[in-house]
Amino acid sequence: MLSMESFTLAALILLAASLYSSVGHAGASGYLAAMALVGVAPESMKITALVLNVLVAILGSIRYATAGHFDWRTFYPFAILSVPAAFIGGIIHLPPSFYKPAVGILLLFAAAQLGRSAHRVAELEVRAENRAVPLVPALAAGGVIGLISGLTGTGGGIFLSPVLLFTGWARTRLTSGVSAVFILVNSLAGLAGTTIALSALPTGLPLWGLAALTGGFIGTQLGSRWLPVSVLRYVLALVLVVAGLKLILV
Repeated sequence: MLSMESFTLAALILLAASLYSSVGHAGASGYLAAMALVGVAPESMKITALVLNVLVAILGSIRYATAGHFDWRTFYPFAILSVPAAFIGGIIHLPPSFYKPAVGILLLFAAAQLGRSAHRVAELEVRAENRAVPLVPALAAGGVIGLISGLTGTGGGIFLSPVLLFTGWARTRLTSGVSAVFILVNSLAGLAGTTIALSALPTGLPLWGLAALTGGFIGTQLGSRWLPVSVLRYVLALVLVVAGLKLILV
């Protein structure tokens, strides 16, 4: 029987998926934040975040690709090293004493990036030129992002999106499409590298998966029609700061 905490976490996951998918991300950082707030065991957090990430990333990848917002030439330089690096990161199991502050720092970094870009969305969109992605810098960035995503149970989109936008290598819609597919392949690689023990899978995972998918559908509608991206990024930044500080300080 599912506990009240499971339903509370499902509601938080639905909210996180809605907010993240509205800006083209799968929501792993948000799921980690929600699990931290509810008190999920650290050994279950990475595998849970990866599973939920895959579900929402599949939805996002299909939507953006069918809408024409995906470019293979922008995607593959980052994916070449990120996929094997994410697999290696998935094999590595960090002890809770290191994992909690590491994820906390990741969440604070993600919050800083979201807050930093929130008031510059229009400016960054104008400056973006969809320039050709240079191979060597993209390989290096992809490898680092992939390793971090595998270690912490995230897809890496929270790092890739700022890189693409701040360098002017892609405009916002293309960035969202490339990030969605990037998150999907990294999450799958990290999941493949993670030793899955049935005892480590939370009983509430099916409920949380349904909540994540529902949030993904809602987020697409919100982001494309109603709420400004800047507002969503500020809200996400606040949530991540609270959860990141909780992991680091508690």
